[in-house]
Amino acid sequence: MNKLISAVSPHFHSARTTQGIMLDVVIALIPAAIMSVVIFGWRSLAVIFTCVGVCVLSEFLFEKLCKRENTVSDLSAVVTGMLLAFNLPVTIPLWQAAFGSVAAIIVVKQLFGGIGQNFANPAITARIIMMTAFSGAMTNWVAPNLSLSGTVDATSSATPLTLITKGETDALPSYLDMFFGFRGGCLGETCAAALLIGGLYLLFRGVISWHTPVAFIGTVAVMSLICGKDVPYQLLSGGLLLGAIFMATDYSSTPPTKWGKIIFGVGCGLITILIRFWGNFPEGVSFSILLMNILTPAITKLTRPKPLTGGADKL
Repeated sequence: MNKLISAVSPHFHSARTTQGIMLDVVIALIPAAIMSVVIFGWRSLAVIFTCVGVCVLSEFLFEKLCKRENTVSDLSAVVTGMLLAFNLPVTIPLWQAAFGSVAAIIVVKQLFGGIGQNFANPAITARIIMMTAFSGAMTNWVAPNLSLSGTVDATSSATPLTLITKGETDALPSYLDMFFGFRGGCLGETCAAALLIGGLYLLFRGVISWHTPVAFIGTVAVMSLICGKDVPYQLLSGGLLLGAIFMATDYSSTPPTKWGKIIFGVGCGLITILIRFWGNFPEGVSFSILLMNILTPAITKLTRPKPLTGGADKL
């Protein structure tokens, strides 16, 4: 018994670090970042660099002020900045992008204890804050610079979901333009091809699992089919792929169990459909993820493994 070693958790250790995981996410986001420049022009980089720079600076200054351990090197602030930029239109004033970045890092992340303790995805929550504060700027869409089918000019400044909501289906871009991102929308949400490449990379690296993205996207597809909607447009429009792959898989604000991930994805899909088809907004991905973030503790409790020994749960 004198050789018995007692120590606090975690009892399983891995060579993988937070910095390594975040670096993989940054790499996975690069194809979408490149396509945002191709589709919307060089101002995309200004928005991305503003969000990333302000997020990193906000985290550094807040932790310095509060005398906390500096966590800028773990790259989580970089990921938050990139994801927030990907959820903004290319025309957003840079000072508003900076405001959203401060809200994401300080209000949503640091005030709740920092990385691993935030109850909601910082980028998603900041986007919703900005939609409330700057609704005009957040819906100021522009047509892309390029097109594969020659139909993009007809989309003017409206997103495909807005056109569908208004019944202007004749102005919709082709499926091919939708897949490669030649449509109106936020910086990082338009190019499905780039997002899928990034998602496959994260799956290959073991950073995310398939459960939440497949459940999220699959629910939207099935419900769109049941409701008689155009399934490809529902899957390729809005921020569905960006949200399902990169934000509904956030470690801190989503369930850690396999069944919890599936329930989370299905819930996101159902709320997205409810908002898209019967709500006042043409898009519902952001709201669905935030609402399911709030339910994460209950889902985790419901799906956590039961101890094998009787009465252990009463300790």
